[in-house]
Amino acid sequence: MDHTRVTEYLARLGTPRPAAPDLAALRTLQRAHPMAIPFENLSVRLGEPITLTEEALVAKVLDRRRGGYCYELNGAFAALLTALGYRVELLSGRVLARGGAGLPFDHLALRVWLDGEAWLVDVGFGQLSAEPLRLAERGEQQDAFGTFRITEHLPTGVSGTTTDPLPDLDVAQDGEVQFRLDQRPYQLTDFVPACWYQSTSPDSPFTGRTLCSRLTPQGRETLVGGVLIRTVDGEQTREELTTAEEQRSAYRELFGIELTLDEVKRLS
Repeated sequence: MDHTRVTEYLARLGTPRPAAPDLAALRTLQRAHPMAIPFENLSVRLGEPITLTEEALVAKVLDRRRGGYCYELNGAFAALLTALGYRVELLSGRVLARGGAGLPFDHLALRVWLDGEAWLVDVGFGQLSAEPLRLAERGEQQDAFGTFRITEHLPTGVSGTTTDPLPDLDVAQDGEVQFRLDQRPYQLTDFVPACWYQSTSPDSPFTGRTLCSRLTPQGRETLVGGVLIRTVDGEQTREELTTAEEQRSAYRELFGIELTLDEVKRLS
């Protein structure tokens, strides 16, 4: 990513260019990302191809003013962080939250190295931690979005500790494991088959309903089909948007996404 694209990306996030690739700047960038760029599956629902290259992901975020799901959001964010001087690696996760089966590569998360310490960074899970988590920490980590704990996953029949030099890591939020991380670094191309599956399979959680969601300073705004869900200071309200024009306006005004009326009707 060149200097111009970095400037455009930071402008969309509403953050200044970091003076150095340090932890304070990383925290600021991670907090800003889900407020500026929505988690959404519109491409999946509209049958648009999802291309896992840095150029395509950044173009979707900057030129089309869109968001995406984990492969897209964390893929684009990785490109930004790398351009800012961070050492970033892509990790494969298996989603286990809410009893999920957890297929390999069904989640893409980021490992960022700072002064020899590894941090888990994730802006593509809907709502994980607000700030980076220490991957080596085995105690509780307090965050604005809950209490997190990262533990080594022990294979069946193994107790205590494992001798595997790179054991999988279970990432739990408020006592519930969200996903299991493979600690080996991967490339974007390694996620292509899983991304295709998630965007086409009737068994995928992304093909059955339309979702667009963005954090706000007071909570979250989410459009699920034609239902607008607003959370403000822990209080939730629901509003039925009955016409395509109402939904189109919500996409534009709440998420900055321009859609045609035909596209909105196809998303309903």
